[in-house]
Order: sequence, then structure tokens, then C-alpha cells
Amino acid sequence: MAQSLYPLDTVNYSKANAKTHAMSEVPELAKYLEGGRKIYSLDLLSGWSCPFANECLSKAVTVDYSGKRKVVDGPNTKFRCFSASQEAQYTNVYNSRSHNLRQLSEHPRNDWHMSDLLRDSMPANLGICRIHVAGDFFNESYFKAWMFIAETHPDRLFYAYTKSLKYWINNRDDVPDNLVMTASYGGRDDHLIATEGLRSAVVVFSEEQAERLGAEIDHDDSHAARPTLRDQSFALLLHGTQPKGTEAATALKALKGKGSYSR
Repeated sequence: MAQSLYPLDTVNYSKANAKTHAMSEVPELAKYLEGGRKIYSLDLLSGWSCPFANECLSKAVTVDYSGKRKVVDGPNTKFRCFSASQEAQYTNVYNSRSHNLRQLSEHPRNDWHMSDLLRDSMPANLGICRIHVAGDFFNESYFKAWMFIAETHPDRLFYAYTKSLKYWINNRDDVPDNLVMTASYGGRDDHLIATEGLRSAVVVFSEEQAERLGAEIDHDDSHAARPTLRDQSFALLLHGTQPKGTEAATALKALKGKGSYSR
């Protein structure tokens, strides 16, 4: 990872993706955005922070001294992580996520240290936070840090997709109501989704595939974030640049811009 360009002992929250702005029109979610509060995300480097990724495993890798990067897919990748493509293309995105991962993981921090860092860096007007447009819970202490953040900020809403299923299962009884979790298919522990009865999201290559699965497509994250739907699984349309000649690339072309989040 590149040397950080940001202050030590801070992490960077990012303003919401344009698609998530539609959440403000959902009454259940709009209450968290009253008084001028906004939607943010806290992001880490894709792949590098995803210990259980499998079918979506991709990383932005620096290839020369100029800092140029390319995406390297994992051995079992079926669809490329769109966030890894962002990190390969945009230096400021890569630097911000690299800084966050460095600050949270490369120092001897426990869950209390990490929760202090997350809290002290949190924007005052944060109303809803997607934990990881990019990245995942890289260890259990980090997952617990977010649990504590949610518990101590009950007037704010936090939600996350994850393939780090064991960390969630180990702490399932203590997850606060305002932390809404979704198991993301395509990881190394997919079998736990069914055996543990976890709410899940699956990436589909077409709307017809979602219909066959009987799964509603979440186009704007409103399903993922709503606490009242925390037990209802759903689908996500394939999104982002895909390797040429792959089934995912063919499917993406057919979607013609209909895609949503791919994790």
C-alpha cells in the first residue's frame, strides 16, 4: 500500500454514492436524515481487507514505480469487484482507502482503539453509514468496533454487506438494532448462510435470474439498509467493469446500465 497522504489517527468517511440518495425518499430511512444529516461510507482497500472473498476477489495492485495500478483477480473470481476497478483507476480513491486500512489494521489496535478512531473521525452530520462500499471486516476486533459505534450512536443507522460471516455469527446476539447486516454470497463460507439462517444478498447477471430466484432487486441500497427488512434476502444486479470475454462481461453488456451494487 502507498504511503499515506492523510493525517495519522484519522480515517476518511466518504460522501454517499448518487444511487443511495434515493434512500432519503424511504420514510423508514428518512428519519435518520432529518436536520441536514447525510449518508456516508467508510471504505477500505478491496480484496486486501476481505479475508473471506472468493468469487468476487479482486485487488488493485501497483505495477511500477510511477504508482500505476492494475486489477488482479483471484483464482476463483466469477465477477470482478467494482471497487477494485475504482481503486485501480482513481488515485485519490486508492489513497483514501489505503490510508483507512493502514490506520485500522497496521498498528497494534484492539476493538476499543478502533472504535475510538472511527468515532473521532465520524462527520458530525452523519445520519446513515454504509460500512464498506469497498472492503470488509478484516478481523473480529474490527467488527466489534463497529458494533460499539452503532450501540453508542442509537440515533444513527449503520448497515453492511459482509463475507466475514464467522465474525457476525460469533457476535450475533449482541448486534445493535441500528446495525443492519447482510451476508454477501460469493465468499469462502457461503454454506454458513443457510445453516445459520442469515439474511443474504446474491449477485445476479440478469433481472430474469432474480425472478427465478424469487428475489427482489435492490437498486439503491434501501432494502439493505432498512431495519424492518433485516430478515429478508434480496438480489443485486451485476455492476462495474468486468474482464473481457467472461460470462460476467457478456451479462453486463446485456444489462445496459441497469446494474446496481456488486457486493
